[in-house]
Amino acid sequence: MDLQLTGKVALVTAASKGLGKATARQFAREGAKVAICARSELVDKAAAEIENETGTEVLAVRADVTQQADIERVINATVEKFGGLDILVTNAGGPPAGTFDDTDLAAWEAAVNLNLLSAVRLIQYALPHLRQSTASAILTITSTSTKQPVKNLVLSNSIRLAVIGLTKTLSQELGSDQIRVNSILPGWTYTERVEELITARTAKSGQTKAAEIASVNAAIPLGRMGTPEEFANVAVFLCSPTASFVNGVMLQVDGGLNSGTF
Repeated sequence: MDLQLTGKVALVTAASKGLGKATARQFAREGAKVAICARSELVDKAAAEIENETGTEVLAVRADVTQQADIERVINATVEKFGGLDILVTNAGGPPAGTFDDTDLAAWEAAVNLNLLSAVRLIQYALPHLRQSTASAILTITSTSTKQPVKNLVLSNSIRLAVIGLTKTLSQELGSDQIRVNSILPGWTYTERVEELITARTAKSGQTKAAEIASVNAAIPLGRMGTPEEFANVAVFLCSPTASFVNGVMLQVDGGLNSGTF
């Protein structure tokens, strides 16, 4: 299927590894012009890897999505390099694991800034450019924890729900501008972030890493965690003109982990 992404400009944040990197790679495979950002020098390595694999030039910008000045710089650089912006994927690393009793107010404030306000800032600054596109899409990456809380993740369970509220509201408010706004709710996908969460769980439970992974897999109807590539395939389709009548969707990509009907 032709996703009609050739020549479209996509910005994916927090894309030096994990879900963001896999999504950026898939956009490039589909012929899109891609910009990525992250805080560390790993973003340069990720861009080089994607370029070498796909033959598509990737703009890499070191930036912190919790900082307004960095967000403005990333979007300005993307528009200057590629002449516009069609697709924005708001992604950010997850907040630390922990229970309510483990978590102080400073951690709550940092998590709000990382996972909610980063999306707000990115969308605010990108909107003037997205409004000039004929194929605009915004995708927020959240979590299935918004449907079914995950043990030992009180910050993520709480704050990502606010991103869902933002996404759903914007899908209604921006529809008249022909800007589609959707969210993907990934479940257990084996990334560096999940590696960290598994390590945190072993520290609390005293079980081995293998036992914790087996416990997670056993809860998923498909019997395994997903791969970043499986997530990216869905993300890129949802952002593409092929999905032109899909708006306001909160799509679970979790192997059937969440058993609710809504």
